[in-house]
Amino acid sequence: MNREQMVLMKGNEAIAESAIRAGCGAYFGYPITPQNELIAWMACHMPEANRIFIQAESELAAINMVYGAAGTGIRAMTSSSSPGISLKQEGISYAAGADLPCVYVNMVRGGPGLGSIAPAQSDYFQSTRGGGHGDYHVIVLAPKSVQEAADLTCLAFDLADKWRMPAMILGDGMIGQMMESITLPEYKDPASLAAKSEWSVGHMHQTHRKPHRITSIILDPEELERKIRSRYERYKKIEAEEVRFEEKNCADADIILIAYGTAARVCQGAQQTAAGQGIKVGLFRPITLWPFPYTELEAISKKGKPVLVVEMSMGQMIEDVRLSVHDKVPVNLLSHAGGVIPTEEEVFERLQSIVSGGSK
Repeated sequence: MNREQMVLMKGNEAIAESAIRAGCGAYFGYPITPQNELIAWMACHMPEANRIFIQAESELAAINMVYGAAGTGIRAMTSSSSPGISLKQEGISYAAGADLPCVYVNMVRGGPGLGSIAPAQSDYFQSTRGGGHGDYHVIVLAPKSVQEAADLTCLAFDLADKWRMPAMILGDGMIGQMMESITLPEYKDPASLAAKSEWSVGHMHQTHRKPHRITSIILDPEELERKIRSRYERYKKIEAEEVRFEEKNCADADIILIAYGTAARVCQGAQQTAAGQGIKVGLFRPITLWPFPYTELEAISKKGKPVLVVEMSMGQMIEDVRLSVHDKVPVNLLSHAGGVIPTEEEVFERLQSIVSGGSK
């Protein structure tokens, strides 16, 4: 398959193939629904491309294999779904503490606990607040389509390398399972991407330098604080440079819908229905959930129009929305949990009620 080909793929498959094309040199995973097509694709095609594929004995083993591979400078990746990502959080914290670039995918399912295998967005807090122990962030990218899932996978690897930190694709079971026609990215040579210089381990025969040591343990409190503060200075640069979002018809809207991922697709349909009824509806979709587009959303809120946040959770992103608008406008919530997906009709009915003066 070349760049010019339009192919019909599931979201999970598109992410996997795009990771290979982005130069992923090593994948380590463990099966869990609803992302199993991703690991199955990697199992088939990573060896074909002379890359490393290992089905680990557990989620814990998989993320620690990612840590080891990333330390050598190659592009390393894992994927899972909600309970499996929870098991990986210790290793993700270690990778963040060691400033290791890596990519991981979460196709969210209903929770808490084992929950259901239906699509959900209930891992927002876990994803945007680091997830594991300690002070850290990961870059979080949220696709709304199969094409965007493919494109953001390539971006995740680039951003992870650029900022030396973990980057996450936050999808859901719907994004992973749906099929759409997409254009795949071009191939990159993993050998040309491997970081062989100032920080990675190995490559000493090429660089003729002293050995490097990668670790997340710093036992001196003052030294650890200096390291964390330095990392947060880097985070400030990311917040300034890497915010991504989509805004549609917000300038003169009567109400603003705010959603990401699958919920944003539903909101697009409701927006079209509203347009047919003469209701001006704007749609604001964060693509980077961290860094969140606080400044951009604050600017929109200055127009004074009410907001309706649509989430496939009991309400998690709404906290970042409230932080953005500073109580300048009414913030309403339409929520579903456990794997229930909102419908275009109920979103339209709710926004219609708000515009006509209905309650929250």
